[in-house]
Parts: sequence; C-alpha cells; structure tokens
Amino acid sequence: MTTATSTPPLAPPESTPVARPDARPLTNSLTAGKLPRRTPLWVLLGSWLLTGAVFLMLSAAGATDGFNWAGTLFFGSVLFCIMIFALSYFVEGVRKARDRLVTALVSAAFVLALLPLVSLIGTTLVNGLPAFLTPTFFSESQRNVVGAGGGALHAVVGTLLVTGVATLISVPIGLLAALYLTEYGRGRLARGITFFVDVMTGIPSIVAGLFAFAFFSLIFNDPGIRFGFGGAIALSVLMIPVVVRSSEEMLKLVPNELREAAYALGVPKWLTILKVVLPTSVAGIVTGVMISIARVIGETAPLLIISGFTASMNYNLFSERMMTLPVFVYTQYMNQGADFQAYIDRAWAGALTLILIVMVLNGLARLIAKIFSPKLGR
Repeated sequence: MTTATSTPPLAPPESTPVARPDARPLTNSLTAGKLPRRTPLWVLLGSWLLTGAVFLMLSAAGATDGFNWAGTLFFGSVLFCIMIFALSYFVEGVRKARDRLVTALVSAAFVLALLPLVSLIGTTLVNGLPAFLTPTFFSESQRNVVGAGGGALHAVVGTLLVTGVATLISVPIGLLAALYLTEYGRGRLARGITFFVDVMTGIPSIVAGLFAFAFFSLIFNDPGIRFGFGGAIALSVLMIPVVVRSSEEMLKLVPNELREAAYALGVPKWLTILKVVLPTSVAGIVTGVMISIARVIGETAPLLIISGFTASMNYNLFSERMMTLPVFVYTQYMNQGADFQAYIDRAWAGALTLILIVMVLNGLARLIAKIFSPKLGR
C-alpha cells in the first residue's frame, strides 16, 4: 500500500522593487517629529520678551513715552503665532502646524480681548487708590469742601438707593414679562411685546432720563424737578428689556420634558412654573439680573438730568437732589477747583468704587446661583 506524499507549495518568487526616477519619499504626518510639551509656553514667553526688549530700547531712545505694555503683549502674541507655526511646520509637518496656528490664534485673541480690561483696571487702581484709601472717603460728603479732603459717602449711598429701587421695579416686571412670552404668549400680542422689548434694548440712556424728567414734570407741574426716585425710574426703563431678554432665553433652555412630566402628574401650570421652571433656570436668571444692574449702575446722563447732583447727604428718594457715583465722577473731573489734583484723585477713586461694587454684585450673583440652582448629582 503506497501513501501519497504532499509537497509544500512553492513560495512565490521574491519581487524586487522597481526603482522609479520620479519617486518621492513617503511621509506620514501622524508619525512625524513632535515638539516638546512646553514649547508653546516658552515660545510665547520668548516672543513677549523679544518685543518687550524692542519697546524698552525705543523707550530708552525717547521714541515712545514710557514702556508700552499693551504693545508688548499685542505684537508679542502676533510674533508667537508666526514662530509656533514655523517651528511646528519644520518639525511636525504641515498638518500639526495648521492645528497649532489655529490654537495660537485663539489664544492670542483671548489675550487681546483681556488687554482693555486689564489696562482699565490697572489704570483705575493706580490713579484711584491714593484717594480711595483716605479715611474720609467713605465717611464724609463733599459739603463745604472746595479743595482736598471730603469723601463720596453721599454718592455711594445715592447709588445704592437709586440702583436698588430700580432693581425692585425692573426684576418683577421683566421676569413676569419673560414668563408670559415663554409660557403663555402667542399671536400678535407676544410678537408686539418682543418687538418693543428689542426696540427698548437699543434706546440711548439719555432718552430714558428725558422720559423720566418729562413724566414727573407733567405730573407735579414742576419744570425743575430733581429727585432720586426719578433716577430709579429712568434706570428701570433701561433695565427692564435686558431682564426680559436674558430671562426669556434662560426659560427657553428648560427642557419641555420637565414640564410634561409635571403635567402628567396633575400639577397645574402655575405650580409647574413656580416649582419646576423657575428653580431650573434660577442661575441664568440671576446672572441676567446682575448683567442688567451692571448695565445701568454706571449710567451718567439720565441721572444727571433727573436726579441732579449735590454735595450733601440725602437719604430721601422722594425729595431734593441726590448724588450718585457716576455723576460724582463726572462733576469731580469737569468742575475742578484750585487744587485740581484732589478733584482728579476723587474722580478716579469714585470710578474704582463703582468697579468694586459691580464686582461684589457679580460675586453675590454667583453665590446665589450656586446655592439655589438644582442639585443634579446624588
């Protein structure tokens, strides 16, 4: 009996690569070289140092008036975008270079957006701290003060009273209007309210002051009327459309599933709004209210028209003129006396106080939003 032996298949002959005269080396951008992790940071710092050295030499040569920090950061950021693209192009390839260029442009745009804010706060701190730290700035008014001394207590109290009353007027009206537009409003009435709210958002602030002045002048038949409550009404005209638009957008972000779940349990609509919709959107609503306060707390024109200005304390919103911080800054700068530097220092200190009030209000808004926002984690 014979057995058949199987022979292994013959291996195919090895193919020899054919060289082409026009062949180019294959490169893969995903396996190309890679820059060290902190290269962008060092390139950014080097760009700022280089441009800073150039501006320092220009300042030493008298070509510029002092060292230009804003120019250093701006041109340094532009140089950073160019250098990081060039380095990445030669080391990592064109694909990664484009990615780094876009990242650098976004980062440079962020830095450039911060420049005006940092410059404003820095300038206000440098010029306002000398008068801000004096013991009389928050304990005295400007009554019978014609030179150095005195303070801005009357302006701080007036700002808090006028802005507080304007907030008490604007927030309920604006929030209820936003609830109507979101939950109930349909048809021409809702479209008309939305249209007029959009129009009111863009009106100049001085128009609100003229409206309040004309309104109370006709009611009290007094063409020279000036009092704090009129300033609160003027500010509320500016606040209401901001509150309406911001609250409306926050209420629209509440998922409809939450409303439908409440309706399925038999909860009436008003209670659903009170217990489900508002608690879910409270963080955004509070933020919108703080934005509206920051929008009006620095207004000068309407308060100058209807609230007027005075150097004395006034706690009564319904009687006599009332000073506010924006008007205080304006009058101190425009009506300088013999000791002009004291007036300028008080103007800068008033501006610094206004910035600090807005910062405190925003901090309180974040705290309130964190406390009252719904807790999603378990």
